[in-house]
Amino acid sequence: MAVARHTRHRVWPWVVSILALLMLVLAVVGGCGWKLYNEAKQVKVHEEQAMQLLGQVSDLSNLNNIDAVSQQVTKAQAETSAANTIAHGSLWNLASKLPVYGDDITTVQGMTSVVDSLVSDSVPQFMDTLNTLKNSQLTSGDGQLNLQPILEAQKSITAANTSLQKQVQRYRDLPTAHIDMVKSAYEQGNTKLTKMADTIDQMSKTFQILPDFLGSGEPRHYALMAMTTSEERSSGGLIGSVGMVTTDNGKISIGDFRSNSDYVPYGSGDPTSDESRIFTTWGPLHMSFDVRDLAAYPDTSRTAEGMRAIWQRTPWGAETQLDGVLLVDPVFLQELTNISGNITLSDGRVLDGSNTAEFLLNTVYMDYPIAETDAYFQQVAEQTVGSMFSNIDLTRLTKVAQLMGSMAKGRHFSMYSFDETVQKTINEAGFTAQTPSSEEHPQVGVYITEQNPSKMGWYIHRTSKITRSNCNGDGSQTYHVEYTMTNVLTSDQVWSLIDYIRGANQDQYGKGVEKTLIYAPAGGSLTNLQTSGGSVTDSRQETLNGKTVYASIATIAPGESVTYSFDVTTSTKAVSDLTVDQTPMGWADPGVTTDTAACSIDK
Repeated sequence: MAVARHTRHRVWPWVVSILALLMLVLAVVGGCGWKLYNEAKQVKVHEEQAMQLLGQVSDLSNLNNIDAVSQQVTKAQAETSAANTIAHGSLWNLASKLPVYGDDITTVQGMTSVVDSLVSDSVPQFMDTLNTLKNSQLTSGDGQLNLQPILEAQKSITAANTSLQKQVQRYRDLPTAHIDMVKSAYEQGNTKLTKMADTIDQMSKTFQILPDFLGSGEPRHYALMAMTTSEERSSGGLIGSVGMVTTDNGKISIGDFRSNSDYVPYGSGDPTSDESRIFTTWGPLHMSFDVRDLAAYPDTSRTAEGMRAIWQRTPWGAETQLDGVLLVDPVFLQELTNISGNITLSDGRVLDGSNTAEFLLNTVYMDYPIAETDAYFQQVAEQTVGSMFSNIDLTRLTKVAQLMGSMAKGRHFSMYSFDETVQKTINEAGFTAQTPSSEEHPQVGVYITEQNPSKMGWYIHRTSKITRSNCNGDGSQTYHVEYTMTNVLTSDQVWSLIDYIRGANQDQYGKGVEKTLIYAPAGGSLTNLQTSGGSVTDSRQETLNGKTVYASIATIAPGESVTYSFDVTTSTKAVSDLTVDQTPMGWADPGVTTDTAACSIDK
């Protein structure tokens, strides 16, 4: 669907390296080198023109103008085909047989081949599918989403995505280059291809889950659990209120929200012995696991099971079967306003795609009585979630699909279905947040639960630095990870805040007191765990529902930081770089930087 993200950066970095590569080959092949040099310049021109033509493909803001984009793709096909033909000419094939540096020629040939295949096969497949959806009636008479075109398009979307993923894997399987410039260009190209592949994969998976989620065949009832990430819990934040979402053949309706205080009398979410020991017995804040604490579970499946247990005890829940849960935070709601439009609250305040999250996570506690804050969250949720699929066209549908995927990846949105068949699809699509479980795609899990009853999470900023240190002979990789939590409040600011934000206990005013759980990647290991800055106490190794957890309490005063540093070795089955899965913050940027320059994953 997209080959590059921003129009100003259409030139694939590796084409510039071809000239440098062939200057080296020149000395080896003698008189043929000059011809190779000129052909390399032609390849460069063709690829640059192709990337310029493909600029509109990456722009998801106007997918209703698919005819014009398709014409650009057709022109780009001619350019990539010409580049690929030149790069596979007899002289190039001969140069690819050279000792050592022949691999570099082969790598460049592979690059041109992959891009040509993408433009000639994978991208057109996806464009055809989008064109079919564009020409379909996506909105029914009452403004709800018409699911039939999506059901009909599922197979072709999957086929296009599968084709693209295969091409990206071809790229990853190319020989390792020896020349630094080619190696660097390969890595940059891999980054761009992976980003494009992830975008289309994300959209494809969202389209797979939409019909079941939106009640194709039968109505579905979900508990919409509103998380306040300014008071962190492992999966997001304290649950402030719960609404009933009903989806029926493409239409979303939201029933009355109930405050968490309405649910508290109906008990806890049935924690396991491990969960009770780590979150209830071990303080300093002792979780009750009533509805407020259900997001303390790092796995959405446990949050869902806990919600169902409480739901069934309530008078209103006993009459309605719960089909699943949706966890949403203010960042997800804010991003929805970018698609569905601004929100006007009951008092006239207008929220948009830049201020919604801050309002719900911080401003509302300063500007309104505490007893009214949940009501404003409800107003935002009802307007944004309720209109997700109303009066939709292809562009808006594509944006919603992308948003659901990206927000699920960052734990700003998560879902779970009690229907095993439906949940299998949801889980495979990556929409159910869980602790590290994939050996192929390794993650470190870092989950935070606030121990100072407060709304200090807004002021605790977290950053991660992942540095690959070694690509091991057995296929595993070793990384050094630094995870830092910083309290951005100043001492003076603390005294201007109300107790509800800075904390109820004077000795903890303005402090973040973070129960921190760290998981090694599935099939891997975590070693050399050390801390610096602030105060880290009660460090221990625990077992939480069958998985090893490194747990501790970090106390961070205003202006201070705490850093956890450790080494991670992935499973030998890993095929992608290490990432961090973490408790979401009050903004979309996860604060993660990655440096993989030390070595390349053994392909």
